[in-house]
Amino acid sequence: MSARPRFSRQEWLFSLKSFFAAMLALYLSSRFGLPRPFWSMMTAYIVAHPLAGHVRSKSLYRLCGTVLGCAATVVLIPSLSGSPVLLSLALALWVGSCLYLSLMDRSARSYAFMLAGYSAALIGFPLVEAPAAMFDTAIARTEEIALGIVCASLVHSVVLPTSLAPSLLGLIDRTLGDVRRWAGDLMSAGAEEEVRKRLAQDRRRIATDITQLRLLATHVPFDTGGLRWTRHAVGDLHDGLAALAPSLSALEDRLAALRDATGGVPEPVTRAMAQGSACLDAEAPPVAVDGVLAAVRAEGVDWRNSLWVRALSIDVAAHVDELVAGWRRCNALRADIAAGLVGHASPPKRAEASRPSVLHVDRGLALRSAFTVVLSTCTACTAWIFSGWRAGSSMAMAAAVFCSFFATMDDPVPGMHKFLIALLWSMPVSAFYILGVMPLAHDFGMLVLCIAPLFLVVGGYLARPASSLTALGMFFGVAGTLALHDIASADWVSFLEGNLALFAGALIAARVTAIVRSVSSEWSARRIHRATWRDLSGMAARPKRALARDAFAGRMLDRIALLVPRTAGGAADQGSEAVQLAMRELRIGASIGVLQQHRHLLPETPVRELLAALERAFLAQATESLTRLDALLPQIDRLLALCLASTGCEPAVSALVGLRRDLFPSAPSDLHP
Repeated sequence: MSARPRFSRQEWLFSLKSFFAAMLALYLSSRFGLPRPFWSMMTAYIVAHPLAGHVRSKSLYRLCGTVLGCAATVVLIPSLSGSPVLLSLALALWVGSCLYLSLMDRSARSYAFMLAGYSAALIGFPLVEAPAAMFDTAIARTEEIALGIVCASLVHSVVLPTSLAPSLLGLIDRTLGDVRRWAGDLMSAGAEEEVRKRLAQDRRRIATDITQLRLLATHVPFDTGGLRWTRHAVGDLHDGLAALAPSLSALEDRLAALRDATGGVPEPVTRAMAQGSACLDAEAPPVAVDGVLAAVRAEGVDWRNSLWVRALSIDVAAHVDELVAGWRRCNALRADIAAGLVGHASPPKRAEASRPSVLHVDRGLALRSAFTVVLSTCTACTAWIFSGWRAGSSMAMAAAVFCSFFATMDDPVPGMHKFLIALLWSMPVSAFYILGVMPLAHDFGMLVLCIAPLFLVVGGYLARPASSLTALGMFFGVAGTLALHDIASADWVSFLEGNLALFAGALIAARVTAIVRSVSSEWSARRIHRATWRDLSGMAARPKRALARDAFAGRMLDRIALLVPRTAGGAADQGSEAVQLAMRELRIGASIGVLQQHRHLLPETPVRELLAALERAFLAQATESLTRLDALLPQIDRLLALCLASTGCEPAVSALVGLRRDLFPSAPSDLHP
């Protein structure tokens, strides 16, 4: 005997609120005389989420997407109603264009673009053969969906709303703890292999945490509590945490280089690291560590026989200064968030106005996904038009919706197959409801009692990430059947035709995706690395781009978070190597930013020649051309020797040391200008 589902209190609460919102939407749609009330019920579930801020965010963008999709339908159908083939092609191209825009915008508003695409498919394809009802149907669908959105937002915002604040603050504190742990592991004296494993875990953990923080922060303006008033501080804190990663990664690398060069770490550098670590460990550091770089320079190191050791020591001290300053700023922003949550006025902004984060996007893969949805939809439309199947419009709708749902995955086919299996299981349940229960439900109360057991259980599984995809397939199978059929005139023939058309469209989408769109994780990882080298080439060529170091750090940490799951299934060390390589590229970008910022301290001709050579070398790496970087080493050493011979060039020394270590990790300790 199988065990009954056991849901937690939060899962039951989410399911009850979702069901209540759906029933409210269903009741109001019926009272208002809308033709398909179950569209409202289905929408109330689609926008549901355990956190109230997510519900309000999804609701707004779904409403915008639905209105835009409705407008596209109203424009396309009258213009092309005389040619079903051209109309179907136009709708497919619209879905593909909207999906491309959605994949190019990895913020919460990408949901609006996706909805604009497949909302036009849901409204438009049933009207290809009946364009006369275009306007009334489009308005009715929009009203039904809008009513479901309003009911879901109202219920989840008023009835025991779950704020984003505990999740967000817990993630912020965990990320700050990861920074402290990484700094502590840098100074630990355990076994070398054990320390290396801990540092690899620290790198992966902080990249994942910062990316999750960015995703949560997009919903902060929609939160039901006071957290929404702290959105600027949350954004600045995310940027500050992202900027700490290259400093920590550079410290890890430079300490390893010092140990290789001298057999240990010079005493002034050890003291500087200890002071910096104490500042990070203490909530309110009593010791002011200002000017660690000046302290190291004043105390001196026995570097008479090695300019490289001197340069490494200066670089370590500079990064300790940078790390401590960044840590203090992050703690101040964390205090601002805490004060804002209890109603205190936020202080004036501590930095420039936050610019929107520029995240990693793959234009080639987005175009491939858009082409896949167009091809799938056109294939379904071709089968529909040439067969004359009256339920063929459902096949075209399913193809468009399925390709859009799974477009963000490297290989969407396994997820599609899982969803298809859930759809198959939903067919007998749908038949039971639409042919057996609905004709007997003579009033709204009886209808609620009949559908409550199924949707309450499905709602509980929707709240669980591990089972949400299967539960979503079951929900769409049942609720979609109720929404697409005229309950009063449904029979076995129409039911079987409609469900077979939905299944056929989903199957077409899965097969076309397997042929055209599916890519391996290794393929995606290579494209991520090539995109990074193109960014580095642009930073070397254009000073303005290089000065946006925080934006580059945020994008690189986003790429690291994308690489971690893509390399987790390979060899034991593959994931760690991928993260190390991405961190190395992150450090290179930070070094170029510092070099561009302080290039006025260096002779103009050598620095211009070095940056031009870096641009060419990075561009060759992006195109995977066979190129040797050895010619760069003498240029870097020449500039480094010039900087060490003069005063006031420590920032440039730090940048050049970073380039030398990251581009030539096995280069000899002696400088060879």
